[in-house]
Amino acid sequence: MSSGALLPVLILAIMVLTFGALLIVGTGLLGPRKIVKSVAKEMPYECGLPGQETKDTKVSVRFYLTAILFILFDIEIIFMYPWAIQFMDSLKDGSGGYMLGVMGVFVLLFVVGLIWEVKSKALDWK
Repeated sequence: MSSGALLPVLILAIMVLTFGALLIVGTGLLGPRKIVKSVAKEMPYECGLPGQETKDTKVSVRFYLTAILFILFDIEIIFMYPWAIQFMDSLKDGSGGYMLGVMGVFVLLFVVGLIWEVKSKALDWK
């Protein structure tokens, strides 16, 4: 790869970094200043009762685990859509069997992961 081919990429990277730095500096200089007048004014209003601030959260770790697993399997479906479109073209080219095998291995890994999750009771909320 020649250095001439990388020049547009370097120019774009410099422009993006410069623009990002200008945004950060600009908001710091031009943005409103937050002035804390009193502690009572900064507390959240809870129907006239004094605010109760707790430092510990009671959210279960299983909630985060379920969210991560949802994202993982959602990304799997996102990868399957472009594969399906490309698979139709590869059938015409004669490489459809290879593409089907690759996706089969991909899906097999996720099915094995799902079986492991069920057996390890990662999805149980009890």
